Amino acid sequence: MKKDTVIIGFMLFALFFGAGNLIYPPTLGIESGSSYWAAIAGFILTGVGLPILAVAAVSFVKNDARELADQVHPLFGLIFTSLVYLAIGPFFGIPRTATVAFEMTIEPFTSATAVLLFLFTTIFFVLVYLVSLNPSKLVDRIGQFLTPVLLMAIVVLCIGGFLLLGHASGKPGEKYMAAPFFTGFVEGYLTMDAIAALAFGIIVVGAFKDRGIATRKGLVTATLKAGLVAGIGLTAVYTSIGWIGTKMAGEGNFSNGGAILSSAADTIFGSFGALILGVIVALACFSTSVGLVVACGQFFHKITGMPYHLIIALVTAASYLIANQGLNTIIGVSVPVLTFIYPIAIVLIMLTFLHKLFGGSPAVYQGAILMTAIVSLYDGLAEFGVDMPAVTSVMAHLPFFSIGLGWLVPAIIGGLAGYLFKGRGAASYSH
Repeated sequence: MKKDTVIIGFMLFALFFGAGNLIYPPTLGIESGSSYWAAIAGFILTGVGLPILAVAAVSFVKNDARELADQVHPLFGLIFTSLVYLAIGPFFGIPRTATVAFEMTIEPFTSATAVLLFLFTTIFFVLVYLVSLNPSKLVDRIGQFLTPVLLMAIVVLCIGGFLLLGHASGKPGEKYMAAPFFTGFVEGYLTMDAIAALAFGIIVVGAFKDRGIATRKGLVTATLKAGLVAGIGLTAVYTSIGWIGTKMAGEGNFSNGGAILSSAADTIFGSFGALILGVIVALACFSTSVGLVVACGQFFHKITGMPYHLIIALVTAASYLIANQGLNTIIGVSVPVLTFIYPIAIVLIMLTFLHKLFGGSPAVYQGAILMTAIVSLYDGLAEFGVDMPAVTSVMAHLPFFSIGLGWLVPAIIGGLAGYLFKGRGAASYSH
């Protein structure tokens, strides 16, 4: 494997390895108990495999992921891509970085209060805004430095966990009893990496183009190889910290994965170890937050023409307000939204790879996405607590509905229907 591929693979790992992702595998570990390996396999499929495919999908286009979504319809492309940026940006992704930083640096050592969260996020987002006004290579270098340090801290924590945490895995929680693999599959949505990959994939493609790879086939192959490098690292991290979660089942009750990791660090290395881990995570969160603010600023400046500094001010202010609702609230609200978005993203990615088979017909894209969106909208509303007994009685007859994949067969039917009734519309790109 060429050196450039490995280097870009490490860059891709750093893009995906946001500190916020550390909070989900430990929770899965505690809740899945003795069904952990089946659950983490499903989690890795959507939390690692799908993002890598998403980056490869972006390598098929010239500019950005909006071109992929434009295959359905330009208006859909605008709305869906904007929703993706809002999700990874001010709605969930950016506020999550701040609240994870707070929960791993402040909360383990004092009684967390709304006032403390307010003060912490005020300082955090003022600094994020100031740095985002004029992002430079210094931020990239900080990220390149912090990612290896954070990774080393996680490795040390995992080794300590394997050696010093002796509690056996508990019984699986209720939602992991029947189908742990598919429950883990749906939980992998929470990393947000697949939709983040749609937004950031062009960075990886650009890096390979700068190194002289010009053909589409070459770009796809190189991107998949770099994805393999990143995927190995992410799989190792998720599996290890998830396993720590299974070991912490007997250590008490925890509100979220950040609390689990902080408690594990304190149990293994004492309060100083927990503090060091918290500081490293907080710095990584800051670097990630700046990157997301800049990405949102550049995207919305491009589509609206509004001044960049005004957009990042709005993004930062919205993130600040949402962050002060607390991590558990952010997680709770993000689940229904991601339950709606993710199946659409999955189908869009799969259609990109099948594009040549159906000649890139817009009707195939439209049929598959429409049917997927109908089911995933229901799933999202159901996650949000909306009671729809009449609709549920119909949806319950869908294959795989009970394991959270009720959208799969309708997506296939919609795509086939679109193929049968496709018009003469030509694709905007060809494979």
